[in-house]
Amino acid sequence: MEHGSRDITLRFLAEPSDVNFGGKVHGGAVMKWIDLAAYACAAGWSKKYCITAYAGGIRFVAPILVGSLVEVHAKIIYTGNTSMHIGLDVRANDPKDPAQTLTTHCIVIMVAVGEDGKPTSVPQWNPTEPKDIFLRESAIRLMNMRKQIGDEMQAHVMPFDEETS
Repeated sequence: MEHGSRDITLRFLAEPSDVNFGGKVHGGAVMKWIDLAAYACAAGWSKKYCITAYAGGIRFVAPILVGSLVEVHAKIIYTGNTSMHIGLDVRANDPKDPAQTLTTHCIVIMVAVGEDGKPTSVPQWNPTEPKDIFLRESAIRLMNMRKQIGDEMQAHVMPFDEETS
């Protein structure tokens, strides 16, 4: 199965409409940019329409200021049968100063879907570089941890009153 590029970088200029009450770019704007980059990466790799199945481990490391040049780098770090795990880094800088600061990083899982809206297979990514093998193994460990967290979260899905009646 043929695949496209494994990574993509999107660039945005942080606008005044992206600002929160504290004067910094709000997390919702950053998450939107992350979702756009994850979609572009997954669709480019799979050559199919993709939907977001999971976004997690989001760390807001540093604030983004209005007027900053924002760069969102997305890269495939693991492929399942129908899913693609994508590592994302968000960096920002003043357009007049090339020194970038890491502001946010996370993992997003995208699922390829066919015309019928059901999950469909994606090309496999088989890393060969040690750093890429490490990223894939890390993605697998995180996947197992998410399953444990999901099992724990089930207790929060059913309201307490229903549980006791």
